[in-house]
Amino acid sequence: MIHQYKLNGYNIVLDVFSGAVHSVDDLAYDIIAMFEGSTEDEIVETMLGKYAYDTEIDRSEILDCIADVRELKESGQLFTEDEYERHACDFKNKSCAVKALCLHVAHTCNLSCEYCFAAQGKYHGERAIMSFETGKQALEFLIANSGNQHYLEVDFFGGEPLMNWDVVKQLVAYARSREAETGKRFRFTLTTNGVLVDDDVIEFANREMNNVVMSLDGRPEIHDALRKTPNGKGSYDIIVPKFQKFAKARGDREYYVRGTYTHRNVEFTEDIFHMADLGFTELSMEPVVCAPDDPYALTEDDLPILFEQYEILAEEMIKRKKEGRGFTFYHYMIDLESGPCIYKRISGCGSGTEYLAVTPWGELYPCHQFVGDPKYSMGNVWDGVINIGLRDKFKRCNAYARPDCAECWAKLYCSGGCAANAYHATGDITGTYEYGCELFRKRMECAIMIKVAESEE
Repeated sequence: MIHQYKLNGYNIVLDVFSGAVHSVDDLAYDIIAMFEGSTEDEIVETMLGKYAYDTEIDRSEILDCIADVRELKESGQLFTEDEYERHACDFKNKSCAVKALCLHVAHTCNLSCEYCFAAQGKYHGERAIMSFETGKQALEFLIANSGNQHYLEVDFFGGEPLMNWDVVKQLVAYARSREAETGKRFRFTLTTNGVLVDDDVIEFANREMNNVVMSLDGRPEIHDALRKTPNGKGSYDIIVPKFQKFAKARGDREYYVRGTYTHRNVEFTEDIFHMADLGFTELSMEPVVCAPDDPYALTEDDLPILFEQYEILAEEMIKRKKEGRGFTFYHYMIDLESGPCIYKRISGCGSGTEYLAVTPWGELYPCHQFVGDPKYSMGNVWDGVINIGLRDKFKRCNAYARPDCAECWAKLYCSGGCAANAYHATGDITGTYEYGCELFRKRMECAIMIKVAESEE
C-alpha cells in the first residue's frame, strides 16, 4: 500500500508497510500512481501525452524513471506487502504487565471549564481527593503487576492534582523509597491548570517530574471564554506568568503547554502562535472531546478549515525553525527512521492492559476517559483486575481489529485510534471515530512533510 499527496510544493509518496518516504518530481509521482495497475507501454504512452509540453521528458527519460521505481519496489521501499497483520492475532496472548497508571489524585477542580469532559473534575460523580493510603496501594499494585518492566510511568491527574499536592509529594517519596528494593524506576508526569503553581511546586516538579503538562488554550479571549474560575472570571492572567516561570525553570526537562480547540476557535493556529510568542517551545493543541450536540463540538463544516490550519501550522514551523525560533508541536513529532516497534505500531497506547486509570477510591478503569462509566470498571488496586473479559477485549483492540482501518494508509501511525473516542462515537471500543481519523491523517501528512522539508534542507 502506498499513499501519495502534494503539500507545500512537495510530491510525497509514503510506502505504508516499510515506512519509506519519497520526495519525487512530477514524472515519478505520476508513474508511481500508475505503476501497479498498468503495463510499461501504457505508462510510457500516458506520460508522453501528459508531458508533451516538456522537451526534457522523452521516452528514454520515462523508461529510466520506470526502472528507478521498479528498483525501489524490488528493494522493499515501494509497494511492500503487509507483514504486520499476522502479528495482530498474537495480541490475545500478550503479557498483562501494567507499566503505567493515571492517578486521579483529585476529583475536584478550582476552575470551571465549560467544555470539560470530566465534568469540572468530578467525572459525573462526587468530589473527592485520593488518600495517601489509596495512592500507596496503587503504587504497590503497579509494582506487583509490572512483570519485567523496569521503567514505570505514573501520571498525577485530576481534576486538578495540585489541590492534593501534599499527597502527590508523599507518593513520589514513597515510590522513590521502593525503587532500590524492587529494581523499578518511576517516571512521573504532572498535569495542571496552573492556578496553584508556586515556587514549591516548580522546585519539586523540576526535581521529580519527568514531564509537566500545563493547560493553556491560547489567546486571552479564547482561554478566558472557556477556562474560568468558579466566579466566572478568566484564568489567563493568573496562570500565564506562572507557566512562563515554570517552563523557563525546567531547562531541558520535558514539558508541554497543552490547549484545546473547539468549534469556537477553529483558527487554532492563532492560539498556538500566541503561545509560542509567549516563549513556550513545547506545544500541543487537541480537538475538543464532547457530545455532538454541544455548542463547542466540531462540525463537518469545520473540517476544511482545520485541514488548512494544520497546513498553516506546518509551514510556519518550518519557517520559524529556519529563523532560529522554532517550537515543537506534539502531533507533528514523528520518527521516520527508528520509530515505535511493531507492537506499538499495531496496538497503540495500551489502555485497559498496560495503562490503567485509578480513581480517588482506588477503582481501576481502562483510561481517564472511561472513569465513571460503570460498564468499564475493571477492579481496584487491592483486588487487582477483576473484569478479565473486559481486559481481554482491550488486549485485542488494535489496528487490525477495526474493519474500517483495513484500507487506511495511516493505521500504523495511529494504531487504530483512541479506544475511548471510538466508544463515545460508536458505542464500541473497536469502532472508529471517523472525524478523529480525518484529523489524524491530515496531521500525519503535515508531520511527514516537515521531515521531508528538513531532509531537503
